[in-house]
Amino acid sequence: MKRTDLIIATVVLVVAVITGLTLWNLNSQTRHIAKSDADILIGGSFTLVNQDGKTVTEKDFKGKPMLVYFGYTFCPDVCPTELQVMASALDQLGEAGSDIQPVLISIDPDRDKPEVIKEYIGNFHERLIGLTGSPEQIAAVAKLYRVYYSKVADKGGDANSYTMDHSSIVYLMDKNGNFIKHFNYGTSPENMAKGIKEALDR
Repeated sequence: MKRTDLIIATVVLVVAVITGLTLWNLNSQTRHIAKSDADILIGGSFTLVNQDGKTVTEKDFKGKPMLVYFGYTFCPDVCPTELQVMASALDQLGEAGSDIQPVLISIDPDRDKPEVIKEYIGNFHERLIGLTGSPEQIAAVAKLYRVYYSKVADKGGDANSYTMDHSSIVYLMDKNGNFIKHFNYGTSPENMAKGIKEALDR
């Protein structure tokens, strides 16, 4: 091999190695930032009203892990299905999940008053707590959890007959209110129970 060719080959190799290391380093930083952002940006301080009409904040749940779901009582299928999955997962955990607090936060404050929430949550789990509030309070807590929701008007024109389009995610928070992991819609009770236990045992 000619000396010129050897020099060119060496330069190409060095450039390739440097480029590879740079990309690997950037990718590692991105993964680290994404994880940190998830830990920081999901959850936070809130003020809402529970099913008994009592004002509560995130401090009232400190000391207990939480399973948090955003839905509404007039939801025809997705919400009751997901709440049943949560309830079943907690039952499967048994004593291992006895200190976990399941929470439903309404994204339909216009209709979901405390008394409505109270009647609704009784259909799912004895430990389930329902939270509602003013539209502003709900918007604030939904933003903290990165929850999407939007009112879908009834085609018939009835202002009180509408559905809510919303994301369907169950959030697992630790006893200090910090985000641990989430479960997408469609997760089975068995997989949710397993995921909860694994996360809390770490």
